[in-house]
Amino acid sequence: MKNSRCPLVALVGRPNVGKSTLFNRITKARKAIVDPTPGVTRDRHYEKVTWNTRQFILVDTGGIELDRDEKMSGLIQEQTRQAMDEADIIILLLDAKGGLLAEDYEVAKMLRRIDKPLYHVVNKIDGPEQEFTMLSPFYELGVDTLWPVSAEHGWGVNDFLDNLAASLDSVEESDDLPENTIRIACIGRPNVGKSSLINKFVGHERMVVSDIPGTTRDSVNTLLQKNDRHYLLIDTAGIRRKGKVHDKLEKFSVMRALSALEECDIALLLIDAGEGITEQDTKVISYALDRGRACLLLVNKWDLVKGDKKQQKWVLNEVSMATRFMEFAPVLNISALTGSGIKKIFPVLDAMYKQCCQEFTTNRLNQVLQKAVEAHTPPLHKGKRLKLYYTTQVATNPPTFIIFANYPKGVHFSYQRFLVNQFRAALGLDKVPLKIILKERKRKKYT
Repeated sequence: MKNSRCPLVALVGRPNVGKSTLFNRITKARKAIVDPTPGVTRDRHYEKVTWNTRQFILVDTGGIELDRDEKMSGLIQEQTRQAMDEADIIILLLDAKGGLLAEDYEVAKMLRRIDKPLYHVVNKIDGPEQEFTMLSPFYELGVDTLWPVSAEHGWGVNDFLDNLAASLDSVEESDDLPENTIRIACIGRPNVGKSSLINKFVGHERMVVSDIPGTTRDSVNTLLQKNDRHYLLIDTAGIRRKGKVHDKLEKFSVMRALSALEECDIALLLIDAGEGITEQDTKVISYALDRGRACLLLVNKWDLVKGDKKQQKWVLNEVSMATRFMEFAPVLNISALTGSGIKKIFPVLDAMYKQCCQEFTTNRLNQVLQKAVEAHTPPLHKGKRLKLYYTTQVATNPPTFIIFANYPKGVHFSYQRFLVNQFRAALGLDKVPLKIILKERKRKKYT
């Protein structure tokens, strides 16, 4: 996601020095999870920033941990090194209250070997009265300039950003995404293979992939170009049932995943072929359906049931039964691990997006409505005949139509479902949700 006109600034440092708090302060958005638990930030997280007419992309990273044997720490270090490799400028954040630790010396030594601009920022200094005593020890790192800031309260942040922005080349205003980019949210239960799938798409380890459930905690965006089409891939934390979300951090992750559903054009809903569909899966599907999102169901880990016809049939029947209220959603069997079935995904996504964005003339829609009414006359409402006058399209993604009627509240949900099916069949909208709103036609007032 590197922009040649927009420098990338990586925010690094040991765990719990306030990187995510500073990220949120600079970007003016609470997109990075902030919590005192070390190791909370796991995947790289990007955000575009404009300061004094200069633009840059700030990336929040996992903390650098040295001489640790824990499995996750090694993965976080690799992600941070990738961010440093991609970055044009590096910010090393230090903790004034925690003091100068042996790890800080090692991190600073490692960063000095990188031939890139490097800023040493000392966090948790709340004002000029603390600057002299709390800043002095950090000159032992052998640097000429230290930048004292308080990420939590904002002190010193503006001065630092003024200096950072002045060192950047001026850039022109540009859209964040190429025109007609399709936003794809990859959602599902924890450990179902979402990050592995995105890594397979882009061809390298963009996401932290681990067999530890809950590895991905933030939503992370990756821009992919394929066959002259741009896709924004959003990997999200796994969504659990509310009763299962006890951990405070996981609640933030659920909010992030649901936010991704609000922003996306199409949702990729992953289901584990080895475990089959669960109540959690149907809950995730309902989230997407409630938000009117087109859904592509991916039965992942199909390699685990390869050759087992009985298990394959059972899984597909389970999926069919659980998604009977959204039969329009395509289903593909894939393996993010082996790459099986992956090539089928993008053609289906393109077809779905085309249907999502399709617009119809009022004349065409009224023809469909007329044929539907002729095929099945609306029932009576309190002894009076329901009349459906005309229809028009008011939105896309999902295609949304208003039908004006004399008694809209008298239309039974079963007849409204019949209308949806008639419009779906007549307009060729077989892969996406379709919304019909019944509205009362204003009656003429006679004086």
